[in-house]
Amino acid sequence: MATHALITGSTSGIGATTARALAATGARVVITGRDRSRGTALAGEIGAVFLPSELTAPPSELRAFAARALDALDGRVDLLVNNAAVCPPVPTTALSDEDLDATLAVNVRAPHVLVAATVPGMVERGSGTVITIGSWMASEGLPFAALYSASKAAVEHLTRGWAAEFGPHGVRVAGIAPGVTRDGEGEGLAASMAAATPAGRPVTTDAIAKAVVWLASPAAEFVHGTTIAVDGGIGTTRLEWT
Repeated sequence: MATHALITGSTSGIGATTARALAATGARVVITGRDRSRGTALAGEIGAVFLPSELTAPPSELRAFAARALDALDGRVDLLVNNAAVCPPVPTTALSDEDLDATLAVNVRAPHVLVAATVPGMVERGSGTVITIGSWMASEGLPFAALYSASKAAVEHLTRGWAAEFGPHGVRVAGIAPGVTRDGEGEGLAASMAAATPAGRPVTTDAIAKAVVWLASPAAEFVHGTTIAVDGGIGTTRLEWT
């Protein structure tokens, strides 16, 4: 039976590339996001279903969204990829209340609600996978985007907690922490930030998607609770000492 996959934030960037990669393996995919034109176009391209979503919505609306996704996938989600994220690149003192609420809602609350809504079916079947997309910034103290980094640290800990909670019931939970990623926006900045890494260049969305496909496969059957760095070495190495 083909994998039934739900990917948040999948109308562009890492999410869209992951949707393409999973569809290429034969998975049935639900694409989600706020951009209806891009979502509809991608769904037509890969034979997926597009469901508009607003992850800043209250939990009750997120649960209703999860129910629609389950209906679109014939009542089962085998793979949930919590990919969507908000990252306002501003100092703490400049962060608006609206951006503060949105960052916490999209990056932490929505994954929590969607796991709670979809994992019970996986537990009932005794199989399933949840993959969280974190960030190299979760373990770095940086003078910008402190809230985003903290939210991704929270996601890493949720990954560990969920693995302990659901692993004994046949549901694997693990994460991927991308490094500075090239997605068509901020190319110059990404190249500059990645220049001093062992890889020497930004991580591609294709590299992250390949990691998702592997992590969702039986080849990763003993990967529980960890977050795998696909970051070009930015989180663990320094090529220069200054």
